[in-house]
Amino acid sequence: WLHARTCAELGTPRDRHGREQRLVVLGMGKLGARELNLSSDIDLIFAYPHSGEVEGGARALTNEQFFVRLAQRLVQALDNRTADGFVFRVDTRLRPFGDAGPLVMSFDALEDYYQSQAREWERYAMIKARVVAGDGDEAERLMAMLRPFVYRRYLDFGAIESLRSLKQLIDGELHRRGMGANIKLGHGGIREIEFIGQAFQLIRGGRDPDLQIRPILDVLERLGAKGLLPRPAVERLVGAYGFLRLTENRLQAYRDKQTHLLPGDPADRLRLARSMGFAAWDEFAAVLEDHRQAVQGQFDELFAAPADAGETSPASGFETVWRGSRKRAADETALQEAGFVDPQAAWTRLDQFREAVARKGLSTRGSDRLSRVIPLALQCVAASDQPDLALERVLRVLEAVVQRSAYLAMLVEYPAILSHLADLAAKSPWITDQVARHPLLLDELLDPRRLYAPLRREDLEDELNTLLGRIDAEDLEQQMERLRQFVQGNMLRVAAADLTGAMRLMVVSDYLTEIAEVALERVLALTYRHLVARHGRPALSEDTGTGFLIVGYGKLGGIELGYGSDLDLVFLHGADQPFATTDGEKEISNDQFYARLGQRMIHMMTTHTPSGILYEVDMRLRPDGSKGLLVRSLSAFAEYQASQAWTWEHQALVRARPVAGDAALAERFGAVRIEILRRERDPDKLRTDVAEMRAKMRASLDKTRAGRFDLKQGPGGIADIEFMVQYAVLRWAAEHPELTVWSDNIRLLETLARLDLLPGQAAQDLTAAYKALRRVYHRSALQEQPTTVPDDVLIDERQRVRALWLELIGD
Repeated sequence: WLHARTCAELGTPRDRHGREQRLVVLGMGKLGARELNLSSDIDLIFAYPHSGEVEGGARALTNEQFFVRLAQRLVQALDNRTADGFVFRVDTRLRPFGDAGPLVMSFDALEDYYQSQAREWERYAMIKARVVAGDGDEAERLMAMLRPFVYRRYLDFGAIESLRSLKQLIDGELHRRGMGANIKLGHGGIREIEFIGQAFQLIRGGRDPDLQIRPILDVLERLGAKGLLPRPAVERLVGAYGFLRLTENRLQAYRDKQTHLLPGDPADRLRLARSMGFAAWDEFAAVLEDHRQAVQGQFDELFAAPADAGETSPASGFETVWRGSRKRAADETALQEAGFVDPQAAWTRLDQFREAVARKGLSTRGSDRLSRVIPLALQCVAASDQPDLALERVLRVLEAVVQRSAYLAMLVEYPAILSHLADLAAKSPWITDQVARHPLLLDELLDPRRLYAPLRREDLEDELNTLLGRIDAEDLEQQMERLRQFVQGNMLRVAAADLTGAMRLMVVSDYLTEIAEVALERVLALTYRHLVARHGRPALSEDTGTGFLIVGYGKLGGIELGYGSDLDLVFLHGADQPFATTDGEKEISNDQFYARLGQRMIHMMTTHTPSGILYEVDMRLRPDGSKGLLVRSLSAFAEYQASQAWTWEHQALVRARPVAGDAALAERFGAVRIEILRRERDPDKLRTDVAEMRAKMRASLDKTRAGRFDLKQGPGGIADIEFMVQYAVLRWAAEHPELTVWSDNIRLLETLARLDLLPGQAAQDLTAAYKALRRVYHRSALQEQPTTVPDDVLIDERQRVRALWLELIGD
């Protein structure tokens, strides 16, 4: 109504393209969160989409001038008292620059302010912001523009420090005014409950869109469901919030007064107690205090300053070492007493780190945080199994994050992260190298319940759903980033559990394989959806799904992935009809559709983003190798395997299995695989082919040298065992179909033992040797050591494997 009236008087505001502009009104605080009281005022911020000129008026006006006039009229219409009272008290002080700022700003001006000048408390306030009036499309654009200001893409533990400072300011103001009886701002009050929930939102909301919500009760429930707050704590906070808000409403309903102060007059106290269902003030006050104490306890637990322990902290002894304020000999003595074997080297490395930090020119806040982190880190490193190794590796992580103050804030707030980091660093450089490259992984060290308990498939899928949940379907960059964070985070959990002895080697590979399968399934789903939106669905004889299948070979197919393993993949499709096309407006042939699908999948997995790559992908095991088509139809694949494939390609098929894609196509592939593997073969020719291929492989890949043995390619190594298993499957599958059930070496060896197809205890010996060799190979990967070992390692196992090779295959 006001817009139409103002247009009639002043003209119509338009952007430079002539489009009419309308005011957008942001509701803040309780209005934004739909939490208004009986006597609440409403906090508003006014904005308009684009700068421009007012058209059709008696005098020249800018859009800003028009919308300032309109906003003033809106405030007056709501706030001014008449004979009938007023509509709402209106507060516009939450706008940029407060009372000193313009009443209305363009979207561009708002964005510039919040990106470059806004204060931390404004970020906190913006959590509850909601467009309550204005054009719907422009409203969504405004909220999308503001979201990155509120919800950072990284874990922002600096938010706790900022909220703690804000609460201290509030407490100081209340103390100065003598307002301890304030149930909103006082101890254990409503604001503390809101701070608890919003701290988690500010820290994690950028990574977890589920937390980007406004009502505090919904926030608390979601924190409980995600395990970020213990369920009993959530129940206490929810109960306290309900009681405090009802008390607030009772206070404000009496005489329609906007107050949060408990009354001092006995009659007013009794009136409040009775309105809350209590017979007397003392009964009410006791219950109120219980609620406030519960809130205060939870608040203190979350916001207690880490430095409160002060000089009594065990880390305080390392502060002097870090400052370098005394003679080097004294520092080295302190380091030696703390457990460092080579204190001179430790001091030198610490001094190098100190100089590197000085060259980077940290901000005052960053330097302050680092001066608190380093003593804590040294304390944790000294307590680890191998302090000298752990120091170098932990400092490498700190060098990677030292200019990113939010990560230093995280380490200050949660020094337990440093403890886990130092413990794992002493066991493996692989973990610290991963964290140094991708500091987001520090989040995984926060919760030991998660860190040492990797997820299985269903939980992995749920986590990935959350990570990708609210990303725009066309935002390929963010999809790739979240996929990489998902894989890296879960691999880190597996490594942590592995290094601390929480799981066996074969179980480690099971976990790593499931992570890859979930990621592949999601990459396929995302790329398929994108291409269908552009070209329509491909024509299939049976409409059973995507008509696309990802087949895993090698370690992926054999359920034997390790850390850093690449993925050997073959892509197949089920659209065999010649000249068939997709059913979209921009139709293309089925072959083109699936070729683009394969190309886009490889792009999603192998393109470097800030979080690195998803997986290295090897497609050379497809028909005709690197020269062949990237994607083939299943029928063409079957024809190739039946008439053109070499023996080594049938060997590779032993370890092949569907890992993602169309279930019906997976069944058809399984039938093709079985048909090929169960063929009758000439044993002598098979033995010759296998031996020749192994000789070629060893000649080009074996890194065995004087004094060193190649665990995989050396004589008696892993590859020899794999070739013998593959030979046995191809040799006897025609007579024993059960040999085609499994694709992993251990279960294939178990099957061979049960069928008694290998001489004597050969199957059991090969199983034991395979596990021993893989265990050392696996540990070498975690230690980032070469896959060659001293040639006096695993001698018995290697000799037995070599003897069985000579007996089964020949030389």
